Amino acid sequence: MSDQVRHQRIKINGIWMHIAEQGTGPLVLLLHGFPQFWYSWRHQMGCLANRGYHVVAPDMRGYGDTDSPVSPTSYTVFHLVGDIIGLIDHFGEQKVVVVGADWGAVAAWHLGLFRPDRVKGLVCLCVPFQSRHPAKPTAFFTRTFGDGLYITQFQEPGRAERAFARYDYLAVMKKFLLINKTDLLIAPPGMEIIDYLETPSMLPTWITEEELGVYADKFQESGFTGGLNYYRAMDLSWELLAPWQGSKITIPCKLIFGDKDIGFKDGGIKEYIEGNTFKTLVPDHEVVILDGHHFIQEEKPQQVSAEILSFLAKFSGD
Repeated sequence: MSDQVRHQRIKINGIWMHIAEQGTGPLVLLLHGFPQFWYSWRHQMGCLANRGYHVVAPDMRGYGDTDSPVSPTSYTVFHLVGDIIGLIDHFGEQKVVVVGADWGAVAAWHLGLFRPDRVKGLVCLCVPFQSRHPAKPTAFFTRTFGDGLYITQFQEPGRAERAFARYDYLAVMKKFLLINKTDLLIAPPGMEIIDYLETPSMLPTWITEEELGVYADKFQESGFTGGLNYYRAMDLSWELLAPWQGSKITIPCKLIFGDKDIGFKDGGIKEYIEGNTFKTLVPDHEVVILDGHHFIQEEKPQQVSAEILSFLAKFSGD
């Protein structure tokens, strides 16, 4: 068996970043999303380490034991990619495989867009790559879905934090991590999204009360503002991404989705990833659909680990 998970904080891109790492061998980065931290990859870390890989799962900026800059302007996709490049440089690697889920997938896609010279390939969970939209994101979302969409509600500093504070941290984690809605997350008029989300009376078999408690304890320490600032930087990222309008990601990629993920069938994601636009933007890709929801690496850990390993096997001679 591989050695146990090791922890350290390193200085990269102007912040102190906490990383969890396990194993030795070719470097593989695992990037989490909202609202999680490195712990979301606990199942994959040991599996990949035991197969001969050096696995590094950071707390992304704003999360866990990594620094959380105050201003939302410090959370653009350029900051996220800069953090990843800093990680790769820290370990003295030239090119690595990067796995990302949710916002971690957004970071991974843009790493592939900006710096394909530093990436062997990408495995992205739950979020496909999309070209820059003609309209500013928040204006488009508000016009299309109104104030109830979670992304819209997350824009105003303090609004979501105040709404979340009506619940204890364990309840907030249950509401998000155990989402089983398949349509887009849109609250009814006059309701906050955290009030709209249900707290399941029974836990699914793939997570325990103790594991949810690990999340709750960590967010009680860090708060939610860092993670929410990713959404608050979306418009700034959109402005800065103009030079990459229509650019393709040419490196090898694997996209993994749960068939019951939010918006997968009802929100047009399935049609998009099966259509010509995605094939044009990401020509060297494969798509894997699993039976599951949004936090698929925790719900279906063995299947996700197997899909990552099969992708890594492509680069075994590198």
